[in-house]
Amino acid sequence: MNTTSTVSRDHMMQILAVIERGEGENKKGFWTRIGVAFQNRDQSWNLRFDFVPARMGETTIQLRPFDAKSESDAAEPEPAPEPAAPRARASDGARARK
Repeated sequence: MNTTSTVSRDHMMQILAVIERGEGENKKGFWTRIGVAFQNRDQSWNLRFDFVPARMGETTIQLRPFDAKSESDAAEPEPAPEPAAPRARASDGARARK
């Protein structure tokens, strides 16, 4: 029995957390994708959180459709940074001179 099913983007939304930082005219909203929501057959929603905001009282959580920008970001992830070369320890140099 196959229990897997495919979910179309029409029945999915992204979960976003918005927190405002700054004061006065410098106040800005910072948006972070924290999960995904799936619509059920009865029109209810299942929410799957990847992260839960630490300051819930100061955070607005929104369901938003996936837009073209977020889809293109997901399709082409940024390359991972090159790992840094290991640094020599001070004791390594002392052993090499002996």
